[in-house]
Amino acid sequence: MRFFVTIFVTLAAVNTLAAQDRVSMNRAFLSKYCVTCHNSKTKIAGLTLDTADLSSVPAHAEMWEKVIRKLRTGAMPPVGMPKPDKATAETFVSSIEASIDKAALVHPNPGRPALHRLNRAEYANAIRDLLALDIDSSAFLPADDASFGFDNVASVLGLSPALQERYIAAAGKISRLAVGDPATSPIVETYRVRSDISQDDHIEGLPLGTRGGVLIHHNFPLDGEYVIKVKLLKSTVDLLFGGNALDETLEIALNGERVKTLTINPKQKVDPNSPEDKVREGGFDPAAATRLSMTQPQDNLEVRLFVKAGPQAVTAAFLKKTLAPVEDLSQPFERSTFDPSDPRGLPHVLNVSIAGPFNAKGAGDTPGRRRIFSCQPTTAAEEMPCARKIVSALARHAYRAPVSDADLETLLGFYQEGRNKGTFENGIELALRRILASPQFVFRFERDPANVAPDTNYPITDLDLASRLSFFLWSSVPDDELIALASRNKLHDPAVVEQQVRRMLADVRSQAIVDNFAGQWLYLRNLRAVAPDLENFPNFDDNLRQAFKQETELFFGSILHEDRNVLDLLNANYTFVNDRLARHYGIPNIYGSQFRRVPVADDARRGLLGQGSLLIVTSVATRTSPVQRGKWLLENILGTPPNPPPAGVPPLKENAIGAKPMTVRERMEAHRADPTCAGCHKVLDPLGFALDNFDAVGAWRTLGEDGTPIDASGVLADGTKVNGVVDLRNALLSRPNVFVGTMTEKLMTYALGRGVEYYDMPAIRSIVRDAARKDYRFSTLVLGVVKSTPFQMRRSQESAGAESEKRGN
Repeated sequence: MRFFVTIFVTLAAVNTLAAQDRVSMNRAFLSKYCVTCHNSKTKIAGLTLDTADLSSVPAHAEMWEKVIRKLRTGAMPPVGMPKPDKATAETFVSSIEASIDKAALVHPNPGRPALHRLNRAEYANAIRDLLALDIDSSAFLPADDASFGFDNVASVLGLSPALQERYIAAAGKISRLAVGDPATSPIVETYRVRSDISQDDHIEGLPLGTRGGVLIHHNFPLDGEYVIKVKLLKSTVDLLFGGNALDETLEIALNGERVKTLTINPKQKVDPNSPEDKVREGGFDPAAATRLSMTQPQDNLEVRLFVKAGPQAVTAAFLKKTLAPVEDLSQPFERSTFDPSDPRGLPHVLNVSIAGPFNAKGAGDTPGRRRIFSCQPTTAAEEMPCARKIVSALARHAYRAPVSDADLETLLGFYQEGRNKGTFENGIELALRRILASPQFVFRFERDPANVAPDTNYPITDLDLASRLSFFLWSSVPDDELIALASRNKLHDPAVVEQQVRRMLADVRSQAIVDNFAGQWLYLRNLRAVAPDLENFPNFDDNLRQAFKQETELFFGSILHEDRNVLDLLNANYTFVNDRLARHYGIPNIYGSQFRRVPVADDARRGLLGQGSLLIVTSVATRTSPVQRGKWLLENILGTPPNPPPAGVPPLKENAIGAKPMTVRERMEAHRADPTCAGCHKVLDPLGFALDNFDAVGAWRTLGEDGTPIDASGVLADGTKVNGVVDLRNALLSRPNVFVGTMTEKLMTYALGRGVEYYDMPAIRSIVRDAARKDYRFSTLVLGVVKSTPFQMRRSQESAGAESEKRGN
């Protein structure tokens, strides 16, 4: 016994000495590389590292996490100051991280997610999965605010009285559309085509053998007649665009089947007494629609036809008359509407409106009705049992939990009110309206259990975990399988939750990760607002804008669905292009509007840094912006966003008209002469200039805007010299844990619906370490987030006394 006591005392003494040695080594590191700037006198960045207590690092974890982040990325010490070698810096950082992470295992902090309102995308997806009904949520709800880079962050998803009214109004409109209201009045919905889209060639998704036009997914509310009107583009002098092109034929089709062809001949007038010209006023046999054609020189072309209720695909496109390159026949630019006042070229569709229903015949057989009406009563006695079955199933799915008897009785009361005033279906519609307007549908509630003490960690319920999973991976409500597992308390089984995550990632609904996570992290949503200067970039059109977006979405989707190493986001040797994008990139032998996977032979185009989507959203209208590109890289790749510029900092001076043009680099150097600007720009500019061989629309160039050779050289914050995008990519890949850590932080923010805090960093580091052992596969990051303490647990609210004390009451 005495022997074991001696061994224990000896080991404790050794550990104490080792700890003291670590403290001494860490103190020496700080003294040599940090305290020159971060001391009690200067307090730069609010850090006083000369008096920092290295023996109790976890007590000041928030401060040390800032130090870790700067050292991990090589951002500190700054350029011009003594820098440690990588091994020395790694030893120091690992020591600090280990101390914080060890303490976090004993005292984790999962945080307190706020009450979460469904954002616009989540609301639309929930309606889709609940009612088999696709809606344009922007027609019902305003755009959501964003925070920490995402619009699903609970703290900014408030509910004003005006917004509450919008949700209630949306519930009424959507419930009537889903059930099918025979009293629906005719309405007109107009679908506009962007004015800068080129329509001289085939557009993906439209029928083969056509050019230009538009594809519309429209929900027809009832079986009935509808008027489809196509308006053609006019030039600024009110001439039909492409008006000199004779005998152009417009085809209107429904679900790929031709409904009507309309011949455009601007030199022939309409005869108001002609039977054919009267067709556009309606009154013809719908069965004969495919045999009718007419000549209409005006810019409004229309057809009236019978359409069954439900989602239908409407197309309006021109028949392609020749396989010869159109650009040889019209104008030398890729963009077919380069000069809106020029009536040459070919006619273009401006918008399509769909009006109706007229002479409605009933609600029809729609996917929504099939989803809702799981039973159909044939007698009065069968109505209430059938209503109970329908309403309970809808409420269970909408509320993401089994429905209590009290909730069900409330909903059945609404059913009965509607039934008393009308039909069985009127009753179901009113109950559905109440479900969609309920806080239990619009909000995600996570209530503290009654027996949990204040300010205490606890695992969330399986039903709450099911909702967290579904809104993370699908941006929607859980399906029946998830709810069933949660109802049986199976989701906290690690094997079960992993199986569910893999099932959900394989489901088509995981496209929401591409649309909503990647769409915001990679700024793809910003593409719709970019408008490069037409004089400088006459070839840019909406076709290229959409190609940029689709390339990156397909690329990110391949990383997700093929479960690839996430470092491929930076270094993959493949991408996705159609002919328009291939021409822009200089990739030969690609024909047709369809996207296909191609190898990337040019190292400059590998991964995200060579894709037009990133390059154009980080530019300004007339030129590249090294500052915006550098800022994007710092925020989204390195995870070290720069501080906001101080007040009063002047913008970058543009070249004066008539004066000798200065390069962007020369203007940036003059800008950095201001000491208040120099600190940030030393970090930002080298990152941005490394991408300067790509112009403002992502095309490769060797000369700048002023005609001088591009200088893409620079020195990064960690002292690495780079000259162009390939060197920059290699520098980023040399620190894989930095990029993977940043991506994990973004995923965690998106998954939790709150910003990542310093107390989340131990969990994030654990995920990154585990991913490194598994080839950094996408699924390891997702599973790491799902199995982490912040995702699986939460902290109960503080006691009223503690809250008052914090407020100073």
